[in-house]
Amino acid sequence: MEKTEKELLKFGLVGRNISYSFSRGYFAKKFQELGLDNCSYVNFDIESIHGFKNIISNTENLKGLNVTIPYKQEVIPYLDHLDDTASQIGAVNTIKLENGKLIGHNTDAYGFQKSLEPFLKKHHKRALILGTGGASKAIAHVLDTLNITYSFVSRKPHTKGITYEELTEDSIVNHLLIINCTPLGTFPKIEKKPDLPYQYLGKDHLLFDLIYNPEKTSFLKMGEEKGATLINGQRMLELQAEKAWKIWNS
Repeated sequence: MEKTEKELLKFGLVGRNISYSFSRGYFAKKFQELGLDNCSYVNFDIESIHGFKNIISNTENLKGLNVTIPYKQEVIPYLDHLDDTASQIGAVNTIKLENGKLIGHNTDAYGFQKSLEPFLKKHHKRALILGTGGASKAIAHVLDTLNITYSFVSRKPHTKGITYEELTEDSIVNHLLIINCTPLGTFPKIEKKPDLPYQYLGKDHLLFDLIYNPEKTSFLKMGEEKGATLINGQRMLELQAEKAWKIWNS
């Protein structure tokens, strides 16, 4: 059934401190390219997940949401159902509103896998995942799928990993894939970076930073100095956004 011109379909991003977000501009451009003058995409910047209920109850014609830091896990109790991938990962970055129900999906995993695979080489068998938030869960899910073993690295002890203080030369040399899932280095605090012994990086390393602004974070620059291969989060974001759009329109 065609939508009437008067019906404005709404989509948006739920997060905290998201004025910098990629998603709003991306979807505004997409709507323009597709000639969809009845669609809008807005930022729902909330101080705590408790504000999520207000978004759902006070936004007319809401069709879909993206979810970003720090709510990818906290939003789950507010949803009616998770698809298999989101359930396995334990984090949600895409929500579809369907027949009055909130259905949680995870397109981060898809975006990460498709943007990582072209750069993988045979020696990328072990990885370090920096951070333990919702994004890191999607990354771990993909690495399991690709049979790449991994350890989480965090400020506090973790059952599947180590702390930054415990990182050694062997830790870096024996993990040739390193993925930054923390917000360290995001604009405007671009000087920040995870606390790694960067001197042990080499040309066989592949560094993936989920951050896309700036294009080359301090984390990636440190890898560049050592000849490592670099990937930022831009392509992953584009792929996960396209996957979300398909989910909302399926």
